[in-house]
Amino acid sequence: MDKFVPLNENKDFRRIYAKGKSYVSSSVVTYVSKNRCRQLRVGITASKKIGNAVQRNRARRLIRESVRHLAADMKDGYDLIFVARGKTPFMKCPEVQRFIQKQLKEAGVLK
Repeated sequence: MDKFVPLNENKDFRRIYAKGKSYVSSSVVTYVSKNRCRQLRVGITASKKIGNAVQRNRARRLIRESVRHLAADMKDGYDLIFVARGKTPFMKCPEVQRFIQKQLKEAGVLK
């Protein structure tokens, strides 16, 4: 069982985009917002700017796997949205993980 719960609702995404704090790198944009449900909730998106469906799916898979590796070190009570960027589908998983780890450390989400 994964430590995080998926974010699926459009209203949650809109709320986090509006109220959350963003952290930008060349491969991933991370939005962080506190939540009241004492769970770690994660949403992953890749827009059509990324490329075709194969590239968007690869980008989402890379981000999901990177977050899965870092989930044990994350604090509960946060909503996170990871947005893939143009470079993401062409990177390796450890690179993406390094960018995400740096952003989460900056946001204070890592233990």
